[in-house]
Amino acid sequence: MDLESIWSSFINKLSAFEGIENVSYKKSAGIPFLYVQHSDITEMDEVIASIKRASAKSMRGKQLHSKTVFVRVERNMMVFRHRFYVPQRKMFCCGNLCPDCIRFENK
Repeated sequence: MDLESIWSSFINKLSAFEGIENVSYKKSAGIPFLYVQHSDITEMDEVIASIKRASAKSMRGKQLHSKTVFVRVERNMMVFRHRFYVPQRKMFCCGNLCPDCIRFENK
């Protein structure tokens, strides 16, 4: 799975939302930071909701999850730590009869 294509799709979808003027991301020390420049009338809750919607649209049909953490705000620029990650598979049986138990895998 190519995360660069997921990121570019995510950035394009997020840029299309009303109230968001510019979006970019940059990796610093291996951690991806999302820079969202918004209009004066856009609230923080609207920006976070837009990030969640764009993220969900980008991940549709793929086994991915995303996590977004607010970092700071500067005038019309909000900075988030945003990450796409693949869920880890179970490596052992915990005994709770989970539907995705390793015991039920066909090898």
